[in-house]
Amino acid sequence: MLTEGTGGNVHAEGIAEGEGSKPLEEEQSKDLERLQDEICKYREQLDALQKELTESRNRLRYMQADCENIRKRSERQMEEVRLFASMPLICDLLEVVDELELALKSASGSESQGALVQGVEMTLKKMRKILEKHGVLQIECLMKPLDPEKHMVVSKEEREDLEENTVIEEIRKGYLFKQRVIRPSVVKVSVKPSGSTKSTEEE
Repeated sequence: MLTEGTGGNVHAEGIAEGEGSKPLEEEQSKDLERLQDEICKYREQLDALQKELTESRNRLRYMQADCENIRKRSERQMEEVRLFASMPLICDLLEVVDELELALKSASGSESQGALVQGVEMTLKKMRKILEKHGVLQIECLMKPLDPEKHMVVSKEEREDLEENTVIEEIRKGYLFKQRVIRPSVVKVSVKPSGSTKSTEEE
């Protein structure tokens, strides 16, 4: 009877211990779930921070690119200002060149070929050299095709022997300054005779 009683007590204690371990396992499982939830939250926060960091880096790159473009544009503008600051003065000097050339042209038709004419020639030659030294070049236009950017047409003449819109006379010289047109050439150009146009159409 002692044996049976003892065995019965052992069996009862085993059941009691088994029943007591279940709440512990459940609590551990809940703790594990909480940890997993927290890890997920931290991962989401980390992903958001990484995304924000990437966007900030991209914005910084764009800002750096914009600053570089602004710097280059400012340098180009300053260079243009520096190069073309003297353009108004040069345009005024070209008017003087026109007057000197006109004076020489008038003198060449008369008998007077004295010291005055020679002085004007020397002055004109020197002024042309100075202008050329500072980047002013004359536009070559005679017997060349019409270029609307460099030539201004004020007269036309029918010419059968030339292509349409060939410059046949330079009425006033044109000039370039640093490869930019500051005064177009005033020119006369050729046109085909109206009769030849009709005959071509009839053929």
